[in-house]
Amino acid sequence: MIEDFAPVALAPLEPSPPPHAGGEPANDYQPPGEPTRPATLPVLESVIASSLAGRAIRPRQWLVDDWIPARNVTLLSGDGGTGKSLLALQLAAAVARGKRWLRLPTAHGRALYLSAEDELDEVHRRLDGMISDALTELDDLTIVPLAGRDAVMAVGGKDALKPTPMFEAFRNKVEAEAPTVVILDNLADIFAGNEIERAHARQFVSMLRGAALDFDCAVVVLAHPSLSGLAAGTGSSGSTAWANSVRSRLYFSRTKPLDGERDDADARTLTRNKSNYSAVGEEIALRYNAGAFVPSEPELGRRPKSAARRAERCFLTCLRRFDASGRSVSADKCATFAPNQFAPLPEAKGLSRGDLAAAMERLFARGAIQVETTGPASRRRSRIVERSFSE
Repeated sequence: MIEDFAPVALAPLEPSPPPHAGGEPANDYQPPGEPTRPATLPVLESVIASSLAGRAIRPRQWLVDDWIPARNVTLLSGDGGTGKSLLALQLAAAVARGKRWLRLPTAHGRALYLSAEDELDEVHRRLDGMISDALTELDDLTIVPLAGRDAVMAVGGKDALKPTPMFEAFRNKVEAEAPTVVILDNLADIFAGNEIERAHARQFVSMLRGAALDFDCAVVVLAHPSLSGLAAGTGSSGSTAWANSVRSRLYFSRTKPLDGERDDADARTLTRNKSNYSAVGEEIALRYNAGAFVPSEPELGRRPKSAARRAERCFLTCLRRFDASGRSVSADKCATFAPNQFAPLPEAKGLSRGDLAAAMERLFARGAIQVETTGPASRRRSRIVERSFSE
């Protein structure tokens, strides 16, 4: 029932003490007329490397093995309407119940879901749709409905990003709940800095990483990709500092059919576009069914002949990325030979030039790509282009 998910108020902030609280001047208090004192320098903790010898190495911790690291920030991006909020809510429910997420094992613990996009009624409907017979098992899932409220946690200042009282309230809530995972939906609602400013992007991720480390939890932030990120199939947005600062970046997209396949409006693909601790490029094929996204095929959603399929999908993703940035690749073995250009890209990790060359030939054979020739007869140039489905 809806009463089971009554809004939980964020803890109020403690008022800031006056400069002379406790009878002693605060460190940053400067009496009028006195010479300016230098700012107190931070103390840098250090460790002598040799002291690590013989010390037990802590194993790396995961919320979801190879996909979402613990004590780190993961960015989950997807276009509006793809269902990333539902996918993230499935993750929160799986962690709270100690169940698998998309057939992947999860760490069992409390989950904190901050929803600044959807009101509580919508979250309730989604939970009922995915696990209507198990809502009573969600004692460890706390929902913070922030739709319609000012949920901004940081604003852009003249020199640096500035946290807001909402960020302090957020930290208070995380400390009180002690969750294993925190999900923030959506970046656009909680970040009011300059998205394309590298310093702002990095500072905000650092703020969230601080919470992840201080309170021993994974933080998953939902975000919308930019038009160029959509065109390139990477799901990126704003400054590259967003992708570079997080330890894991996932992209949730509608599955684009290859030539000869029928379009499936319920098909989705979850791609691991970046991971500092596992291989990139891994995909899980999903399909919306009975209120939730589920793997559409055996073996964690991998399609039959998944290696060949992944190589083809990777080739098309890289081709779109090059096209979006105005670069051309060739089918001929020259300086711009497509497999040689694509192989060093993160999306192609685990694929050889031979894999990409074979994928290119299959795509040519099916008519999914073609060679486009431009320029006068004296300076003809050719490049590989993706064929549109209307052709």
